Amino acid sequence: MTAVLTRRPGLARIRATGSALHLVCLALVAVVVLAALLAPLLAPYDPNAVDLGNALAGPSAAHPLGVDAAGRDTLSRLLLGARTSLLGPLGVVAFSTVAGIAVGMAAAWRGGWLDSVLSRSTELVFAFPGMLLAILIVSVYGEGLLAPVIALAVAYLPYVSRLTRSLVLAERARPYVSAYQVQGHSAGQICLRHVLPNIAPVVLAQSTINFGYALMDLAGLSFLGLGVPALTPDWGRMVFDGQTAVQHGYPLSAILPCAFMVLTVVAFNVVGERWADRVARRDR
Repeated sequence: MTAVLTRRPGLARIRATGSALHLVCLALVAVVVLAALLAPLLAPYDPNAVDLGNALAGPSAAHPLGVDAAGRDTLSRLLLGARTSLLGPLGVVAFSTVAGIAVGMAAAWRGGWLDSVLSRSTELVFAFPGMLLAILIVSVYGEGLLAPVIALAVAYLPYVSRLTRSLVLAERARPYVSAYQVQGHSAGQICLRHVLPNIAPVVLAQSTINFGYALMDLAGLSFLGLGVPALTPDWGRMVFDGQTAVQHGYPLSAILPCAFMVLTVVAFNVVGERWADRVARRDR
């Protein structure tokens, strides 16, 4: 008597739901990125155009999302703010990923004292909160986007370097590495041409998740008045400026940037986790 194996319908539904959610989040990421790139063409008004006589007006034909306490068009500021809100996290992720890969790869490949020094150094960075480091640097160099981006990139570097180190250690034990060493290939050639392409999908998946966290951290700094200058459209700065509107019973100018940030972070995290899951299943 043979047993017939059937796929559990609950598991199929879960996978279908996960695929649908991934597609929705991927589409949302694409829309946000396109909106940021095309913001100067899509924004109906100058984001800094002040109209105090129309302050805190609700949605209308002229201003679909209303205006803030200074009479500035909320839709225009959301669109232009997307550029700054995405550019900062992109800088954090780019720097931390490149530097983290270099540090992790060097530690795993060379080993010995170099591995110990680099590992202890990243542990020291772990012990220092990234937001606190960013606040300290901004307090010294003043408001702007560059200082907090560098500070958060340094704080995010250990996550990438530790992941890279573990992946490179696993790759180094594979037979193809020994084969290339026997053929006379240098360590740099093996790492850049063969090891790096194999670990890149996992590292990039982690960087996608880091992007969402960096977006929230930079928005938090802008909310505290420590990020971009006051006149620069930015989602975190919009929440800060919207406090006055909330106190007067007009929360829309503060709620909308919060909603955009939450949706964007969730979308990037879902896409990154889905990517990591696919890589993990492929390697089994």
